[in-house]
Amino acid sequence: MTLAPNLSERAAAERSQRNQRMTTVDFNLSPFTIAWEVSRACAYACVHCRADAIHQRDPNELTTEEAKKLIDDLAGFGSPILIFTGGDPMMRPDLAELIRYANEKGLRCSLTPTATALPTKKRLEEVRNAGIRRIALSLDAPHADVHDDFRKVKGSWQRTMDILHRAQEVGVSVQVNTTVAKHNIDILEDMVPFIEEVKAVQWSVFFLVPTGRAMIEQMVSAEEHERTFNWLYELSQKAPFDIKATAAQMYRRVAIERKRAEQGGDKPVTFQSAGFQYEDGLHRPKKGVNDGNGFMFISHIGEIQPSGFLPLTAGMVREDNIVDVYRNHEIFKNLRDYSKLKGVCRECEFREVCGGQRGRAYGVTGDYMESDPACVLVANAN
Repeated sequence: MTLAPNLSERAAAERSQRNQRMTTVDFNLSPFTIAWEVSRACAYACVHCRADAIHQRDPNELTTEEAKKLIDDLAGFGSPILIFTGGDPMMRPDLAELIRYANEKGLRCSLTPTATALPTKKRLEEVRNAGIRRIALSLDAPHADVHDDFRKVKGSWQRTMDILHRAQEVGVSVQVNTTVAKHNIDILEDMVPFIEEVKAVQWSVFFLVPTGRAMIEQMVSAEEHERTFNWLYELSQKAPFDIKATAAQMYRRVAIERKRAEQGGDKPVTFQSAGFQYEDGLHRPKKGVNDGNGFMFISHIGEIQPSGFLPLTAGMVREDNIVDVYRNHEIFKNLRDYSKLKGVCRECEFREVCGGQRGRAYGVTGDYMESDPACVLVANAN
């Protein structure tokens, strides 16, 4: 496996911009990232689907005017990243109009389409011109048969690759999302050449959370999580793309521990990567995005939730002020108060930068403040 020695210029530039902004965001006041499920409609029936997507658009989706009002309200947070997601966001005919409006309001927009016939070159140019900075598509295996079986659509692997190449052709940065579960845990290394082939600026490695259609039985063990985190850290030192462990905040602990070991423990560790920053100094400043803490989710009907993996509704955009809900609702305030965590997560020295994956804790235990069972520290304590 041959890898370029450094990050691509585009990936490095995007990382620098992201890191500079993260140092200035107060997660008590504003989310760093907002995911907006603009439609739950989707042609696919993926095994793990968080949204439990449906084939037709819900008549209760926010209208165009309601969606624009929501964008006006989101601008009250400043300039967070706004992810247009689904379902399949391309099922909305007004998608480009909403992206353009959000871009004009200062929001930094990205898009996660489904690999259907909808992301044509013309449509990709349309969303690019409207203000999309990055497109993310799911590629779950290096082999078409494994990916297609997971996505339940024959030909979806090749279509994904075609769309990723097409996005590059029209000048849009691409990100590859991979959901890690029992079906692919042993073949992740073979994914790397395909991430390189499409010149992705980021590989976002999602670790399965049991919500929607995803089942606890599909999750890999805590030991497999830990082994994969260590491999991802090693890959991050040489890969020509950024790496983000999504729904797996424990990766941050592994990265910090590895960096400490490399430095011999004789000087403070400073670390900043996708979704977190850390400095092991006198004042120990730490920050890590987590459900409800730097992150917020809006459903297709306007439910305000900590994330798509933690579907607890704190308000409705048709009725409530979304800025006020994020800042003051009990669920969000609890999620930002790590002293309220339970078990191993509460006592862990990395709780401020990690905090465990709150959606997984909820999906497995029914308590969103419990310890994350995918963490090896939690598993070894039980």
